[in-house]
Amino acid sequence: MVAVVLGVLAPLALAAGGGESGLDHRRQALESLGQALFFDTRLSRNRSQSCASCHDPARGFADPGNNGLAGAVSLGDDGHSLGDRNAPSAAYAAFTPGFHRDSAGRYVGGQFWDGRAPSLEEQAKGPPLNPIEMGLPDMAAVRARLQENPFYVSRFTELFGSQSLASDAVAFEAMASSIAAFERSAVLSPFDSRYDRYLRGEYRMTEQEELGRTLFFSQQFTNCNQCHQLRESALADDETFSNYQYHNIGVPVNTAVRALNGTAPDRVDEGLLNNPLVTDISERGKFRTPSLRNVAVTGPYMHNGVFADLETVVRFYNSYNSKSAASKINPETGQPWGRPEVPANLSLTELEHGPALDTRRIAALVAFLETLTDQRYEALLD
Repeated sequence: MVAVVLGVLAPLALAAGGGESGLDHRRQALESLGQALFFDTRLSRNRSQSCASCHDPARGFADPGNNGLAGAVSLGDDGHSLGDRNAPSAAYAAFTPGFHRDSAGRYVGGQFWDGRAPSLEEQAKGPPLNPIEMGLPDMAAVRARLQENPFYVSRFTELFGSQSLASDAVAFEAMASSIAAFERSAVLSPFDSRYDRYLRGEYRMTEQEELGRTLFFSQQFTNCNQCHQLRESALADDETFSNYQYHNIGVPVNTAVRALNGTAPDRVDEGLLNNPLVTDISERGKFRTPSLRNVAVTGPYMHNGVFADLETVVRFYNSYNSKSAASKINPETGQPWGRPEVPANLSLTELEHGPALDTRRIAALVAFLETLTDQRYEALLD
C-alpha cells in the first residue's frame, strides 16, 4: 500500500504485537485502512477524486479551492458538476453528536449542513454514490473497486470477516466504517492550536488576541459563544466551538455559484427542512452551526461559501447590531449584503445582541479565531 499523506499526515502504523492489546491493534488497523480509503481515487467513477479531493489535509480537511470558485462549492469527478453547498471541514467532525432533538426540542448534530447523515459512517456513504460528487453508480461498483486492491482484500478479511467482500452491502458498510474510524483518529483532531497551548500555559496571547477572546466569550458584547461553545466551561481542553444546533442567520444566495452550477437562480435551499426526518416548516432555512476549529484557514464561509474572508463573516454578524450605513455593505462586493435566502425563521434573538463592534474589536475577534488553527496549519495564516 502507498499511503498519500500530502506532507501533513504521518502514516498510521499498525500495532505490532508486544504490549498492544487486541482492541488497540484492531483500532489502528481500522484507522490505517480508513486512511487508505480516504485518499483512494478508485472510489470515484473516473478515478479522479477521493474524499481528500474535497477534504484536503493540507487545507484543514476542507476544499482546497482549485475549481474556479475558490472552494465555495466542490467540483465532481465528472469534471463539470458543481454542488450548491460548501464542503465542511472533516477535521473535528468526530465530535459532532448524532442527529437528535435535545430536551428543549431543538434539533442538534448530524453530518452535512442539514444533519441528514446521523453519523460519520452514514456520511461516508454519501459522496461515492452521489452523481455530482464521486459518481459511482451503486454499491456493486464500490465492491468491485475495493476488490481490485489486494491490501483491501486482506485487510477487510482481517477486520470484517471472510465474507466481507462477498456482499455489496456488507462491503459498503465496511468501507464506511473504516473511513469513519480514520476521521475519528487524533490525526484529524489534534487540539494543538495556539488556543490549546494557551490553556496549557504554553502560549501567551497577544493583547489583540486576548481582547478577541474576551469579546468572544462575553454575553454582553458579542454572544458568539451562545452558538459556538460546546462545553460548559470556556476553559475546557476539548472545546470544538459549536453547540451543533441549527439556525437561520440570514445568509444571502451565492449568485456566483448559482450562475455556474446550473441551479435555477430562484431555487431556495431549505436547509434543515431538506432532512427527511424534519417536517416542521419553522425549521426552514436553518443550518447546523459549524465548528470554528481551523476556521481561519478553511474558507470560504457559510453553507454556500458566499463569503471569502473571515473578517467579512464577522462584519456580516455585526450588521445586525450596527446602524451605520457602512455596516450594511458587503466589503467583498461593495454592495448591500443581499436578502436572506430564507427570510423567515431568522434567529434574531441570537443575532441582535449587544452593541455594534468597531473596527478594532472586529480585528480582535478575527485574531482570536486565528488562534484556533491547528499548529500544522499556522503557516497558512496571512
